Amino acid sequence: MDPMNPETIRSAPKVVLHDHLDGGLRPLTVIELADETGYEALPSTDEVQLATWFHRGADRRDLGLYLETFEHTVGVMQTAAACHRVALECAVDLAADGCVYAEVRFAPALLTAGGLSLDEVVEAVLAGFADGAAGTGLTIRTLITAMRTSTDSMAVAETAIRYRDRGVVGFDIAGREAGYPPTLHLDAFQYLQRENFHFTIHAGEAFGPASIWEAIQFCGAERLGHGVRIVDDIQISEDGTPLLGRLASIVRDRRIPLELCPTSNVHTGAVDDIAAHPIGLLRSLGFRITLNTDNRLMSDVSMSSEMAELNRAFGWGLEDFRWLTINAMKSAFLPFDERLMLIENTIKPGYAALSS
Repeated sequence: MDPMNPETIRSAPKVVLHDHLDGGLRPLTVIELADETGYEALPSTDEVQLATWFHRGADRRDLGLYLETFEHTVGVMQTAAACHRVALECAVDLAADGCVYAEVRFAPALLTAGGLSLDEVVEAVLAGFADGAAGTGLTIRTLITAMRTSTDSMAVAETAIRYRDRGVVGFDIAGREAGYPPTLHLDAFQYLQRENFHFTIHAGEAFGPASIWEAIQFCGAERLGHGVRIVDDIQISEDGTPLLGRLASIVRDRRIPLELCPTSNVHTGAVDDIAAHPIGLLRSLGFRITLNTDNRLMSDVSMSSEMAELNRAFGWGLEDFRWLTINAMKSAFLPFDERLMLIENTIKPGYAALSS
């Protein structure tokens, strides 16, 4: 298949469910915020050099090393004004990339070192999203994230509930998987279930099926952040027939969405390269897969660039991306009627116009 026209890809309606606010700053914004807030630890104050540093720092095939780059983005986001600006620019950038719906996640506890409370962080981010999305056609919501390595997940979960009617639609835990199973935060997940609140869990990114199993069977995850390592529970027989294990079967049969982030998965060492990514296999086996950016700054990606990579690696075209986008919209933490409205009134007509 010939490469798709970049403008066609950019114009295609997109839905992103897994995008980290502190992983998507503009390089120039990092530099300007560092200057405004007195943050002096940046490896460079040259825009191009700093962008290159982030990209090279992330592309080290190890999740722990990948996460080290966040020290600087979090470091410049310790004021309400900085949080507002980053959120506003995030919404503007996603809209410019053709996103019609986005769920952007962030960990408010990481942004309190400068004296902000959890509530002040959340309010600044929500205001930034609203200002950035105004008039763009983008519907943007947020997930509040707790860190696996911290002990404050209950307080963070309670914060998410306080803002459930103001744009916060879900909860997540993120960070190092190895040594920090999701069950360490079981009280928070049980609380969220009692409150009838949505949540996803980072699982199956750097750690294997055991992490996915705990996330689903003990914690009750509705979606899997990454989940790419579910392929460890799929065997290929001698005649080439895929054989699903019990865990892979339950993930597929329950239609548990996988928040796949191909380029990020390469950078963290989950897969060798895009061509080796199991997204095609998982699609052929009927899994509910979605396409996402993860960290736009660190991985130097956008939803458009991720689509272009899949077009080059697998020959996927507009019909494939329409299917992926509807999959993602079906999996969003929005009320059913709002999801259906976006599918019928925005996504389907948008792809129909591109195909005509």
